[in-house]
Amino acid sequence: MSVEQEQIIRTEYSEIMQKSYIDYAMSVIVSRALPDVRDGLKPVQRRTLYDMYELGVRYDRPYRKSARIVGDTMGKYHPHGDSSIYGALVVMAQDFKYGLPLVDGHGNFGSIEGDGAAAMRYTEARLQKITQQAYLADLDKDVVDFIPNFDATEKEPSVLPVRIPNILVNGAEGIAVGMATSIPPHNLGEVIDGVIAYMKDPDLTTEEMMEIIPGPDFPTGGIVINKDELKAIYETGSGRIRLRGKVEIEPVKGGRERIVITEIPYTMIGANIGKFLNDVYSLVETKKTTDIVDISNQSSKEGIRIVIELKKGADAQNICNLLYKKTRLEDTFGVNMLVVADGRPETMGLRDIIRHNVQFQYQLATRKYTTLLNREREKQEVQEGLIKAYDVIDLIIEILRGSKSREQVKKCLVEGVTEGIHFKSKLSEKTASMLHFTERQANAILDMRLYRLIGLEIEALIKEHDETMKNIAFYEKVLGSRAQMAKVLMKELKELKKEFAVPRKTAVENAAEAVYQEKKQEAIPVMLLMDRFGYVKSVDVPTYERNKEAADAEFRRIIPCMSDDKICLFTNTGQMHLVKMSDVPFGKFREKGIPVDNICNYSSSSEELAAILCLSDLKDKKLLFVTRTSMIKLVDGAEFDVSKRTTAATKLAEKDQVLCVGVAAPEDTLVLQSEKNYFLRMQVGDIPEKKKGAIGVRGMRLGKDEGIVSAWILQADAEITVKVKDREVALNRLHIGSRDSRGVKR
Repeated sequence: MSVEQEQIIRTEYSEIMQKSYIDYAMSVIVSRALPDVRDGLKPVQRRTLYDMYELGVRYDRPYRKSARIVGDTMGKYHPHGDSSIYGALVVMAQDFKYGLPLVDGHGNFGSIEGDGAAAMRYTEARLQKITQQAYLADLDKDVVDFIPNFDATEKEPSVLPVRIPNILVNGAEGIAVGMATSIPPHNLGEVIDGVIAYMKDPDLTTEEMMEIIPGPDFPTGGIVINKDELKAIYETGSGRIRLRGKVEIEPVKGGRERIVITEIPYTMIGANIGKFLNDVYSLVETKKTTDIVDISNQSSKEGIRIVIELKKGADAQNICNLLYKKTRLEDTFGVNMLVVADGRPETMGLRDIIRHNVQFQYQLATRKYTTLLNREREKQEVQEGLIKAYDVIDLIIEILRGSKSREQVKKCLVEGVTEGIHFKSKLSEKTASMLHFTERQANAILDMRLYRLIGLEIEALIKEHDETMKNIAFYEKVLGSRAQMAKVLMKELKELKKEFAVPRKTAVENAAEAVYQEKKQEAIPVMLLMDRFGYVKSVDVPTYERNKEAADAEFRRIIPCMSDDKICLFTNTGQMHLVKMSDVPFGKFREKGIPVDNICNYSSSSEELAAILCLSDLKDKKLLFVTRTSMIKLVDGAEFDVSKRTTAATKLAEKDQVLCVGVAAPEDTLVLQSEKNYFLRMQVGDIPEKKKGAIGVRGMRLGKDEGIVSAWILQADAEITVKVKDREVALNRLHIGSRDSRGVKR
């Protein structure tokens, strides 16, 4: 018993990984994610359509269960799971994704609003008429190569004989490894006209081609608004197309108007319609506009209809511009026309795609008419043999009667061998020896039925032969002249256009940038309310006054301000967070509000609020800072009028924290209380003014491991009393000491 010797190959690990990754990437690129430039289909789409063709699920036959189609495709051609196959089948049936649906779906195949298709066991499908005529016709004429399937038990076409540039008509989307394709759909009639124009003049420029194909034609309609940029996109194969929905402004009773969206950008289909509605709600909730009173989605099978009701006197066009700026009613479609050509991924422009398609059409036509010519020549051979046999039919019958086997008769007809055949006369034998039918003719004669000897049948055979000769002459003419072949191809394309072309849905134009004129809202006095959980909201002053008792009990902080004001949140970490009052929900007293964390950078989990002040209250005022280590300073309030949402309000020493922040005047006094109950009252005018980036000066001299626990800013007439160890201390009666002293014990 021999044991094979192990062979260990030593190699660099990185080289193995690199080669394996490249092999995997190319497999995904070519065999799954990117469409072939010739038929514009990914392998899963190609295999699904071919399987439906093989199953006989034709447009003029009954629908078949999708599960039957998916299972057959997976078992024969695409062993990568049923979800990818059914997903491809569903998309090819959706008229809102495909400009030219290839599958006729019966049942729930999803909706434009993002509803998914029903399970494959519930839906049915069959091929569309154009799919049979322009995608799968002539497969029996050897027009494309057939390759073994994954287990070599079946044959499948390497490419479908698609007669139109499907890659342009239906577009494509796919994500491979390290690359992606995104090709917009175009109008069938325009694309066919473009192909015909290229056949007539291969030197046609992109600009001239765009006179025929002005731009994409999305199944959802809409408007392409950057027409001048399309030329560069079609030349390079990449760029960005800007899309807008189609909007109509309708008058309503009472002098009001409403905005009606009848077409949406292609990028909005699916869940993005719901996102658009939510975005409009957000514009109202955040008070970006107060002119929208209601929005409703009234879309149906008849088409898109999203209605936005406006207040009386609202500027409808201005609101449209707001929607263009802040929602997906205006969006971009990224174009990257990446396709597989000759087995390699390549980014192509409009002309290159049409050029490859035209070359493919010539290849298909050459193989088709070569096959047809060979078939007609075979028919010619048989027909001429039968006509010749009719002239000597009596002799042939004599040979048949005098022979012992089919092979003996066949040898006589083909080679004139008469040995072993009984003839009535020597003349018959001599004549039989001169017969020279071909093998095919001899088989046709032997297979011929007696009724073919009727005179009318012979006349029909002669007419059929004449027709065959005409066909042969036509096929030879087509194959012998590229101009004649082009003429035939153009005629077929025109017939497809006449039967299947539809009017353009998407308008192509140059539109001005949407400019929204924000209406200046009149500022009103409001009350900012914050509860102990950090939820904030604002109400008008009358509402607060009516609910004052409940408000004072429920809310930790109540700040009077204006509706256009900014709120400064000072935290113990020395940061200041700005909140626009326009971002704070304004409404009813019993509404919950929103977490303050949601509208600024303040983090309630890592910071504590030291003070909340209105920015307008800081104008021409001084802000007093007190920290736990007794560092104090005054800062000009103007320093906090910044555009940043978060800024450093003061500098802190290590492990120090801001204890108190408040507006203070020189005539006010500051009272500090230490952990050991020392109190120091000082004049605010004695505290130096610093920049917000400074650390400040010492306020009270503290003992070891002692800190400040409380600070009060007292106005001249203020009377504040605090309890210390069951004794009351009147802060306004404390002796005014000097800064940086120990203070008095209480």
